[in-house]
Amino acid sequence: MILYITLGTSDLKRSRTFYDAALSPLGYVLSGSDPDEIGYSVPGDSRTRIWVTHPYNKEPASFGNGSMLALEAPSRSAVDAFYAAGLSAGGSDEGLPGPRPYSATFYAAYLRDPDGNKISAVCEKPE
Repeated sequence: MILYITLGTSDLKRSRTFYDAALSPLGYVLSGSDPDEIGYSVPGDSRTRIWVTHPYNKEPASFGNGSMLALEAPSRSAVDAFYAAGLSAGGSDEGLPGPRPYSATFYAAYLRDPDGNKISAVCEKPE
């Protein structure tokens, strides 16, 4: 299991608006915040798994080319809700919700957060 992931931001308030909205349909809630970072976890998990933070080195945040955070969604409707909420909260489209050729049940949507970090929600359960 991955312990946690950290994504950089240049505007924590804007990122919180995006992540509060986009992660909610996937079951994540805000679990920690201070002036430099926000963290999200799933209720019942004692560890914060996703951190969004100003870079430690004080340089502008940047995204990785070829990097992506993929999160498990409990249903296809949660994937759809993740996508719609993320777009409404300042994200940009990187791939409409729908089936993908990776397996017979792979259903995903892809977004960029306001800083350009790519994230996706994936449901692998049959319809």
